[in-house]
Amino acid sequence: MTDAQSSKLSAAYNQMIERLHETAQRGGSLRERLHIIRDAMVELGELSREEAEQVAGYVERDIQEAARFLVETGEDLREWWRFDVALMEERLWEWFSQVADQTRLQLQALAERARYESRYTSGEISGPGTLICVQCGHEILMKETGPIPPCPQCQGTTFRRFPQAAN
Repeated sequence: MTDAQSSKLSAAYNQMIERLHETAQRGGSLRERLHIIRDAMVELGELSREEAEQVAGYVERDIQEAARFLVETGEDLREWWRFDVALMEERLWEWFSQVADQTRLQLQALAERARYESRYTSGEISGPGTLICVQCGHEILMKETGPIPPCPQCQGTTFRRFPQAAN
């Protein structure tokens, strides 16, 4: 992925989070709202269909993982990110945390079915947080939305979120 593509997809990730936040009061599941937003971004020419599918998948993964963490641990979202939220843009923190909290409520009903471990792969776009290399355990701090790099320690390409909620 080129720097220009990464930048475009990172910006689209943040736009999807913002639009999810804006549509929260309209009801519907996260997935339904995300599909509407994804389709609108394609229709408006902001993203290709493939790009929109890819970014929507990244957003859904991150929000569900954050919500699952909130449900299973009862911890604050700051623990999921594992860094001071002052390092984040305030508006991204507000949007993401509100969408994650709404999704947490939806996930509580699905908690028994939602027992899975999300995997993150180098090259995918991820929101802020700490990722741990599955191969060597090295932590990568993602302070902003962007592409996941290979592990700087072992060049591994598969990661999990820290802290991992109990399965």
